[in-house]
Amino acid sequence: MPQIEEATRMIVKAALSTETKIMGPVPIPTKRRVYSVSSFPHANKGSREHFEIRTHQRLIELENTNADTIDSLMQLDIPSGVDVEVKLS
Repeated sequence: MPQIEEATRMIVKAALSTETKIMGPVPIPTKRRVYSVSSFPHANKGSREHFEIRTHQRLIELENTNADTIDSLMQLDIPSGVDVEVKLS
C-alpha cells in the first residue's frame, strides 16, 4: 500500500505545480477477492488453502486543467503495481 500513497503524492504535487484545483485523494473502499484452492486435488476435500487479492483505490479530481497539467502527469514515473486511469469529462 505504500506504492499507492507515493503515487497519489506524486500526482498531487504535479497538479499543484501547474496551479490546478485538486479535490482528493479520497480513499474508495477496498475490494477483496478470496479464492479457495484444494490443497490435495485427489483426496481430503476438506483441506483447502485460501488466497486473497485486495484492490485499494484513490479518487483524485482535477479542475481547470490545461496542457501543462496533462504533460506533467504524463511524465510521472508511477511505481510498479499501481495503475492510473484518467477519465475526461
